Amino acid sequence: MLAFLGLLTILLLLFLVITKKASPIIALTLIPIGTGIISGNATEIPTWIGEGLQTIAPTGVMFVFAILFFGILMDAGTFQPIISGLLRAAGHDPIKIALATALLSMLVHLDGSGAVTFLIVIPALAPIYDQMGMNRLTLASIVAISAGTMNMLPWGGPTIRAASALNVTVTELFNPMILPLIAGLITVFFIAFYLGKKEKANLESVLFEPLKSQTQIQESVNRPKLFWVNILLILVAVISIILSWAPPFVVFMIAFALALLINFPKVEDQKQRIDGHAKEAMLMAGILFAAGCFTGILKGSGMMEAMAATVQGILPESVGKKLPILTGLVAMPASMLFDPDSFYFGILPLLSSTATSFGASGLEVGQAAILGQMTTGFPVSPLTGSTFLLVGLAGIELGDHQKKTIPLAFLTTMVMLLVAVLSGIISI
Repeated sequence: MLAFLGLLTILLLLFLVITKKASPIIALTLIPIGTGIISGNATEIPTWIGEGLQTIAPTGVMFVFAILFFGILMDAGTFQPIISGLLRAAGHDPIKIALATALLSMLVHLDGSGAVTFLIVIPALAPIYDQMGMNRLTLASIVAISAGTMNMLPWGGPTIRAASALNVTVTELFNPMILPLIAGLITVFFIAFYLGKKEKANLESVLFEPLKSQTQIQESVNRPKLFWVNILLILVAVISIILSWAPPFVVFMIAFALALLINFPKVEDQKQRIDGHAKEAMLMAGILFAAGCFTGILKGSGMMEAMAATVQGILPESVGKKLPILTGLVAMPASMLFDPDSFYFGILPLLSSTATSFGASGLEVGQAAILGQMTTGFPVSPLTGSTFLLVGLAGIELGDHQKKTIPLAFLTTMVMLLVAVLSGIISI
């Protein structure tokens, strides 16, 4: 009975979220409450929800302050000198322009927002690609795989969701994946070099005048004199998280407060800057806390354990033990079928519990998942609004973008998976 209710809970979540019949917050909250009542333990539901919220609270707090921190630095124009410098260095060489596109996309995506990355990078570089006679599909592909790979960062949506769904800390999930991530970023540069070389071979001679990059940030809030101070803040925050000097939510709370005080000392300016990023931060935080309700009920009621036991009885042992590597192989294509909330909060806990029941590592399943599911896969998925923003800004067709970018995104995931396997992070 519990296994059936657990499966029903997940299927209803997938149906409502994927078909957009209900928002993720509503689905993640009300569906498990309903099945929890049916299970006959209605009086225990508040306790289970409380346990789930306690587990997920640090992650939710981290995400809110990470968005605010990087948003403030974007507002202050911290990355504008880097953008301008990259464009000057690229000159009129298509290979350098392609490499600069990759690096710029990675830097801008430090805030973990695909929409922000596309809004800043595409308008800044599209005129240059046009003047050079370079294909805008190349621009979109490089930006997509760069932002997608960077989406693995510990404050990125997929990693946060995976950690929350598995009830582990973000550092426990992410830190072992630093080497695969580096390998993925290097792969992106090789892909950018290859695409730039192809563009150079096809390029006709055109007049090129270096263009000033465009930006969404008003000049009135730029803080060019604080560039190195802000860069130092970023480095200290990232290093503190990776080296576990303090919990990530503590790091970003302090970093945000310092960034806001240093760049915008006036109270009125601080309020305006916070208001500018509050909507995005609170929406994601709401989804994460609703996920705490979802996972808390599924685990507290025994539904998750019952489902894992049922799957264990069906799957051959040889397959069950291979779930981490199998998850890595299908993670990127799965982005075309599942949105991040339905996969990480609905599918991943079941895969992890099943893997554990076969003696494999549930944590490895989560680490394999973030190699592709809504990381390299998010900028090509029709289930994310960012994909349509990307193709709209670039002025290209979704089908053409997917045809060119999906193989490159899958290649990047496979390289990271190979490095993870060879370094012993993911078992085969």
